[in-house]
Amino acid sequence: MESLENQELIVEKPPSISSLKQNDHDLQVTAKRTKLLSVFLEPFQWLQMLSSQLNSTFIFGIILVYGLSQGFSGSFSKVVTDYYWKDVQKVQPSVVQIYIGLCYLPSVMKPIWGLFTDAFPIKGYHRRPYFVIAGVAGCVSALMFSLLGKLPIAIALACSVGISAGIAIADVVIDACIARNSIEIRALAPDMQSLCGFCSAAGSLIGYAVSGFSVNHLGPQGALGVLAIPPVLLIVLGFVIYETRSANIRSEKKKVMENVEFTTKGMYKSMNCPQVWKPSLYMYLSLAVSISTHEGQFYWYTDPKAGPAFSQEFVGLIYALGAVASMIGVLIYHKTLKDYPLRNLLFSAQLLYGISGMLDLIFILRWNLALGIPDSFFVITEQCVSHIISKIRWIPMIVLSTRLCPIGIEGTFFALLMCIDSIGSLTSKWGGGIVLHLLHVTRTDFTNLWLVILIRNVLRLATLGLIFLVPKADQSDELIPVDLLRKNSDTSTDDEGLQLVTINEKNQEVA
Repeated sequence: MESLENQELIVEKPPSISSLKQNDHDLQVTAKRTKLLSVFLEPFQWLQMLSSQLNSTFIFGIILVYGLSQGFSGSFSKVVTDYYWKDVQKVQPSVVQIYIGLCYLPSVMKPIWGLFTDAFPIKGYHRRPYFVIAGVAGCVSALMFSLLGKLPIAIALACSVGISAGIAIADVVIDACIARNSIEIRALAPDMQSLCGFCSAAGSLIGYAVSGFSVNHLGPQGALGVLAIPPVLLIVLGFVIYETRSANIRSEKKKVMENVEFTTKGMYKSMNCPQVWKPSLYMYLSLAVSISTHEGQFYWYTDPKAGPAFSQEFVGLIYALGAVASMIGVLIYHKTLKDYPLRNLLFSAQLLYGISGMLDLIFILRWNLALGIPDSFFVITEQCVSHIISKIRWIPMIVLSTRLCPIGIEGTFFALLMCIDSIGSLTSKWGGGIVLHLLHVTRTDFTNLWLVILIRNVLRLATLGLIFLVPKADQSDELIPVDLLRKNSDTSTDDEGLQLVTINEKNQEVA
């Protein structure tokens, strides 16, 4: 038996504090990497979920229409066409505002486009052919704009309206598909709207970011050729997107025309209701009275003598940062303002809208230089502030519009309210053009531009006197009588097979 003294005792040493800290640090790093990876993969997993529940070509349609056609083309053309009218056609800013106002006409006609897609199928399809029509209209217009040299103003204007028509028609068709799928799978309706909003914002950001670079390297007219790319993809979408073909076209046409008659009478009855026409009037006037001074300011921004002479790239950067600010405005509304009463929120937003317009006045009068603030920093700050406030002001109007739609004609009536908003924007453009002309703001004379902006800001604040037209209600309250329209059972119709169906339904049909 060996003595205890000779025995070798193996004692396990406890881990040191430094090794414990190192292990804890490694675990934290691993957790952070896993979290970052999950955040990165989350959007793709979300898209995969939507594609599994809905037809994957439908998801592709949303990304294409809202991301490329509406988001990218809308923002890209805004910058490029401004330079085209200024540098190629050499048109006065007041006249450009009239021309751009005409480009709102296809949006004003959205209820008509919707009626065509519902009532007049082509070869048994209600949606697919109209994507092709939208793509052809946009592609031909963009190529004519870009490749035919300096066009007569009338033809150039027709091309511009054609591009807008392609965007508007595609927007109406995909919205009809979204509405149908939102009814069939209600749980995914918020996800579809979130996808639409994200694609539109991302497309706008990209469009603004590359617009200045394209104008600088391709010229205003050459850059317009880029606008032919999204319409070509719309044509492809018209051939690949899934839609059930109508079997009995004549019977469906009869049903749709009966619905059109009911809808027309319902819209007339609804607009005679004070709970509907008063808020609608406020929304129109709040847009129309705030005259647009965009073209006058754009000409001044880029003037090398009177203005700060911003480059094409920097102008695109300004608008791109404005698009980011709009996304921030959406987040602010969603996180903090969606539970405020409509009247209080719209009053506060309109007040801030008028006050923020004074930043334009400070910039035009160059008071920012007297305060030691560089032009580039000031204009970016002004754009971000104005876009955040504009988005906070706009979203409650959309919410209010949805609350004014009677059950039974909600889709068409919402399109009518959006049409009224488009008319308000058109009035704003034309009203601003008239004021610019009357005060002699031209391509080279900006002496009275500050006065035009002051008038605009006063009119914005004057709109506060119309706030009584907005109901004192929460954003979730019912604003109109539930039984405002009563539809007889013998006139009820179904619109089976007119829209896209879910992929599960498609698989059942194949089986």
